[in-house]
Amino acid sequence: MGLLSESDRRATQDRLRAMERPVRLVHFTQELECPSCPETKRLLQQVVELSDKLSLEIYNFQLDREKVAQYQIDKVPATVIEGEKDDGIRFYGLPSGYEFATLLEGVVAVSRGRSELNPATVDRLRALDRPLHLQVFVTPT
Repeated sequence: MGLLSESDRRATQDRLRAMERPVRLVHFTQELECPSCPETKRLLQQVVELSDKLSLEIYNFQLDREKVAQYQIDKVPATVIEGEKDDGIRFYGLPSGYEFATLLEGVVAVSRGRSELNPATVDRLRALDRPLHLQVFVTPT
């Protein structure tokens, strides 16, 4: 049985039509000690069925150490949203509720390959002289 209702599937498909270029979801999961891992994997599998511009690669967090290191993943479930290059966008946890919309927006933004930030903000970011680790937490609480 699918996690997405038929109306959610249609709405998701409509949102994904805004994608301009292919996006790859690189997902890290494990079988033990991760209650939300199976559900996250199933949800992502359903989402990629809704757009021919989306693909999914699944790796085991415990076994696929090379990929874990390559993407610098430190917890599961983890999903990398990758376009033509890896811009460092990571989604940790089960993307349900409000987080699902955030995941879809990330996918669409990566597919466009450009930022919708204010030009002044882009200029300030370009002026940074050392790496910046930015985390955004999304929760209705």
